Amino acid sequence: MQLVIGTKKWSTWSMRPWLALRRASLPFEEVLVELRQENNMSEAAIRKHSPSGLVPCLKDGDLVVVDSLAICEYAAEKAPQLWPRDPAARALARSAAAEMHSGFASLRGECPMALDVEPRPVDISPATQANVRRIVSLWTGMLDRFGGPFLAGDWSIADAFYTPVASRFRTYGIRLSDYGDDGRCGEYSARLLEQPEFLEWEAASK
Repeated sequence: MQLVIGTKKWSTWSMRPWLALRRASLPFEEVLVELRQENNMSEAAIRKHSPSGLVPCLKDGDLVVVDSLAICEYAAEKAPQLWPRDPAARALARSAAAEMHSGFASLRGECPMALDVEPRPVDISPATQANVRRIVSLWTGMLDRFGGPFLAGDWSIADAFYTPVASRFRTYGIRLSDYGDDGRCGEYSARLLEQPEFLEWEAASK
């Protein structure tokens, strides 16, 4: 398999399936395309691999899968442990991943992932504050229900989807205690950034 990804310090969508493939020990070749090149050179380079013109893109023989969630689902076909075995836990983990995949636009726009930026507190808009508050509520509910240490108990694709979120909270100095966290969400966020797969990605980004 080949996983085509974008610049590691910026591309949250690339990070998610990369983490899942690494966690499941699925062998793949990484193909890196530098983003934000001038004269549309990034898009031209991506289109050599991806019909959508976007990263990430997974190639497995003559099969081409685009979109981070679709790639993760394909990986889970090969490594079912990437989703919880219990049907309820699996459903809620999928729901959490899908909510991140389609939502939290204000947080993503206002606080883009920037692993090359020194962490510093910033003021965030009411819309982004509402996003953070919802994330704290979601994380708290799942940690309560499944007992941690990850959202649905063991590490899953849902945790891959929220790892870039944890990096944003760190980069922009967002204190979850200001949004109703009793400490467990902060601990969970830090735990995501301590996983060996993320540390490998972060080191490569630098």
